[in-house]
Amino acid sequence: MITLARKTLTASTLAHSRYDIARRISSVVPDNTFNEFELYNEPLLSYKKGSKERQEIESNLKKTSSKVEDIPIVIGDQEFRTNDVRYQVMPHNHSHKLAKFYYADSTLIQKAIKTACEAQRKWDRTSLSERVRIWLRAADLMAKEYRQDLNAATMLGQSKTVIQAEIDSAAELIDFIRMNAYFLKENSKYQPISENIKITKNSTRFRGIDGFIAAVSPFNFTAIGGNLSYTPALMGNSVLWKPSDTAILSNWTIFKIMREAGVPPGVVNFVPADGPVFGDTITSSPHLAGINFTGSVPTFNRLWRQVGDNIDKYINFPRLVGECGGKNYHFVHPSAHAKTVVNATVRSAFEYCGQKCSACSRMYVPESLWPEIQNGLIDETNKLKIGDVQDFTSFTSAVIDNKAYERITSYIDHAKSSSDLKIIAGGTYSDKVGYFVNPTIVVTTNPLNKIMREEIFGPVLTIYVYPDKDLKKAMDLVNNSTKFALTGAVFAQDEKFLSEALDEFKMSAGNFYVNDKSTGSVVGQQPFGGGRLSGTNDKAGGPHYVLKWTSMQAIKETFVPLREITYPYMEN
Repeated sequence: MITLARKTLTASTLAHSRYDIARRISSVVPDNTFNEFELYNEPLLSYKKGSKERQEIESNLKKTSSKVEDIPIVIGDQEFRTNDVRYQVMPHNHSHKLAKFYYADSTLIQKAIKTACEAQRKWDRTSLSERVRIWLRAADLMAKEYRQDLNAATMLGQSKTVIQAEIDSAAELIDFIRMNAYFLKENSKYQPISENIKITKNSTRFRGIDGFIAAVSPFNFTAIGGNLSYTPALMGNSVLWKPSDTAILSNWTIFKIMREAGVPPGVVNFVPADGPVFGDTITSSPHLAGINFTGSVPTFNRLWRQVGDNIDKYINFPRLVGECGGKNYHFVHPSAHAKTVVNATVRSAFEYCGQKCSACSRMYVPESLWPEIQNGLIDETNKLKIGDVQDFTSFTSAVIDNKAYERITSYIDHAKSSSDLKIIAGGTYSDKVGYFVNPTIVVTTNPLNKIMREEIFGPVLTIYVYPDKDLKKAMDLVNNSTKFALTGAVFAQDEKFLSEALDEFKMSAGNFYVNDKSTGSVVGQQPFGGGRLSGTNDKAGGPHYVLKWTSMQAIKETFVPLREITYPYMEN
């Protein structure tokens, strides 16, 4: 508390004392003077035959595949190895072990919670400018010396082709790290109104949230793991990161890079664990401050329900951010360009075996365009080479594991046995060497068959052919036949229809595309997320996402003494 001497102050003395007070108060706030830096999306490398990057990735693939990486649990600055040993294998060659790792039990998870909460108090006092400096250094490390380490781990461990890895574990990851630092810098520029700075100064500052954040990341995008765990950390939080078992090597590579860049021990703790054990332990802790999640609806529902059941325990209301997938659509108008529809749909449905949250899984085509589109889809799909990711002529490779393989093939078997479904391409699969499912196209006469409503998360595309005269009924099906609302695309040259579609499909997708495929959002260009049961739509890759992970403090500084209790209107 600041006490002013009880004496009459001259105008100049009063002004001087005000600014002295302002300087003294402001000195307790860390200096967040940022160096300006350029904002841009990380360029994609081409990996053409004979290129430097092609030689580098081929060399790194050999190095990475020649060993079994030992990956510990890391809590603070300590490594732990338990008796619960697991292995990550190559999905396209499931007899080949790539990494050995360990599950944390509830006791270790509780230790990680304690470590994280202790680290958060110190980390939160690190200036914003220092955090931004660390993140920019990490982005540079990822873009240069560790780029091919990230890509090789993603290609071999998650069966991504080189271009899919480059898009994900290089460009998108680097964009998340670099752009979230930029968004922090820009968001911090806002300050509230101060009507007379000589009397009162108003300001705000970002704080972490008291407690810890649990980050639960998926297998299908290496970049998502980096974003879920390190964006809350950027904002002054501590994190327990539960990586996916089937992305453990690429996620471990991120963890090591961020530590090298300067993230202190305990700020992010690397905690592989059984899903229910992790969920039960974090949701029972009074220090749970938030969950940052990408995965299935049932798992997110379970976590949300557990938070609700334990709500009276927590010192904060935990923040819940979730992205839970979709049943994404391509809707084709009779005025559409058929060749564009074919090419965009093959890419959207079958790149990375349809294992993208945004992959096209259902399609609506008018009868008038169906013959041309059908022939194009069959021709192009039959050309696709499915094989080992180290064969650079492969368009795509294996699905992630046996569980995914069995789920996806069950829908193909359903198509084979259903009277209102017909397979026109693909429909074959084998798990002898790897978990290979050939891209499959199904045509349905029933637009409400489960194959048109349920998320498959694999290379299966189902098409409903609608009569041109029933355009409005077909549009209604897009909105009403599934519980998801992540991504969607319309294809048309008719401007009047496109204008109508923007209104009709407003609630059908968080990311909406016009004459483009439903996949391929770019950080900073198309912030990503969907509504309904696709998630909380907090828009990762946009400027507001970082604000989800801060607890702002408003500060009012007064530089003149309060001499009266009564108000002027009370005088006679």
